[in-house]
Amino acid sequence: MTDPVGGAIRVFLVDDQQMVRAGFRMLVESQPDLTVVGEAGDGQEAADLLAATGADVVLMDVRMPRLDGVEATRLVAARPGAPRVIVLTTFDLDEYAFAAIRAGAAAFLLKDAPPEDLLGAIRTVHAGDSVVAPSTTRRLLEHFSALSGRRSPDVDDARLARLTDREREVLVLVGRGLSNAEIVAELVVAEATVKTHVSRLLAKTGSRDRVQLVVLAHEAGLVG
Repeated sequence: MTDPVGGAIRVFLVDDQQMVRAGFRMLVESQPDLTVVGEAGDGQEAADLLAATGADVVLMDVRMPRLDGVEATRLVAARPGAPRVIVLTTFDLDEYAFAAIRAGAAAFLLKDAPPEDLLGAIRTVHAGDSVVAPSTTRRLLEHFSALSGRRSPDVDDARLARLTDREREVLVLVGRGLSNAEIVAELVVAEATVKTHVSRLLAKTGSRDRVQLVVLAHEAGLVG
């Protein structure tokens, strides 16, 4: 494994195709602010290696043998100080991408995305943001939740009970895919106020990012 360059974003590659990993490695290491610190050929190997390897961002294929990217994401995201996971899929409305977002992934990208999009995604999730637009996440959730036809039993009602009426209102708007600017227009409040509400929602619900708030709002039956 490569020793991380000082200050570089540490990237871990997970894909069952060696040639795909080699291509990602060449792309990532062509950037002065990025470095590859390890790679794995399936989800189980990734989970095992990441338990001992310091990484900031994981590029995770979703369809792999032995342990798929969804379960690997769930294992990795549950650990303290977990790296941010970008799941890679071959097509848009993919039930694996949907499940990976619910499992804690910070983003998903199509495998045929332009190289600059992938590099930008790595930097964006490392900075603490989410690459997937909340509206896109909402579309995924609506599509696959409609197939199950019911509210998720996994939603912790206690998390919602801690919210004020205004926070719940903001959560619904986030769940609908609205940006902060759109929420400002909807509620006629200052943008700083909206940012404060979103920050409190993240803290009170234990959500890692805005995408997880969208998931929570939808699965709690607040949206739809």
